[in-house]
Amino acid sequence: MQTLRVELGERAYPIHIGEGLLADAGLILPHLDQPRVAIVTNTTVAPLYLPQLREALRAQGVESISIVLADGEQYKDGVTLNSIYDALVEGRCDRKTTLIALGGGVVGDLAGFAAATYMRGIPFIQVPTTLLAQVDSSIGGKTGINHPLGKNMIGAFYQPRLVLADTAALKSLPPRELSAGLAEVIKHGLVRDEAFVAWLEQNVEKLLDCNAQALAYAVRRCCEIKAAVVAEDEREAGVRALLNFGHTFGHAIESGLGYGKWLHGEAVAAGMAMAADLSRRLGYVVQADVDRIIALLKRAKLPTAQPGIAPGRMLELMAADKKAEAGKLHFILLDQIGAASIRAEVSSGALQQVLIGAP
Repeated sequence: MQTLRVELGERAYPIHIGEGLLADAGLILPHLDQPRVAIVTNTTVAPLYLPQLREALRAQGVESISIVLADGEQYKDGVTLNSIYDALVEGRCDRKTTLIALGGGVVGDLAGFAAATYMRGIPFIQVPTTLLAQVDSSIGGKTGINHPLGKNMIGAFYQPRLVLADTAALKSLPPRELSAGLAEVIKHGLVRDEAFVAWLEQNVEKLLDCNAQALAYAVRRCCEIKAAVVAEDEREAGVRALLNFGHTFGHAIESGLGYGKWLHGEAVAAGMAMAADLSRRLGYVVQADVDRIIALLKRAKLPTAQPGIAPGRMLELMAADKKAEAGKLHFILLDQIGAASIRAEVSSGALQQVLIGAP
């Protein structure tokens, strides 16, 4: 097991990374206010890992209730959130009941927002079971639900007490889910670490084959990057926004297609290709950099173009992006592979060319 820390003063917390951690409830015990938890998961993850986690907790004297949600981005909404509240109230969960998110990014975001708001805040632990959640969404305290007009528009910053990333769980992921997680892995390298991008170019097939050593390194490196960024800028006032590279386009794709049609990582991959293209058109990077990024995304079996949403509709959806200020879109663009910056003034002509897929 490897352990990192997200340094947030009194709210600092550990990230444990390793194989077989789901069976070690002793790692969870120190972070509980009382020996009672509510586990939020979904219909896909529950049969795989819920009995194992509940039994490990029971062996440590911890009582648990289970809240099993429907699986899919389309269920990341107010109706599902209310079903979590209903279960917590019916289960007589109090302010010392810890809520555990067992699953991917949707489960983590829903459970985290429920924890942030139930009784004005209860303890919260992340147990991510997908690659995307282990490297990105479980770390940093972003929680929330989607709105029909925009992704993640309703939510809160609410930090977990612990992130427990069992890399053995990644072996049960369908190939499409694994590739979607690789989009966020690649993103971390593109905005912060060119050497990591070079490592990914050498090892992407190992990651797709679930090579344990390669996965462990990729998860750890992404967690190191994310933890450092969150410690520097918890509420996304500056540098943390760089981790949204590709997301302005990607969130518009998700909304435009209908939540759940493309996985989040797939939309982000296409969004990163579009953001890289925009970076080239504005003179920040060269065509060889864009070609290198697209080649890596393709090797990770990810889309590199948006799925035919009309440019006007894309602009309309992008206008709802959380990074927009005073009516102006803000883009995360590459200065080079391994370094990014926030740009507020973007040529409308260049943006239009990206949206129509002009050569």
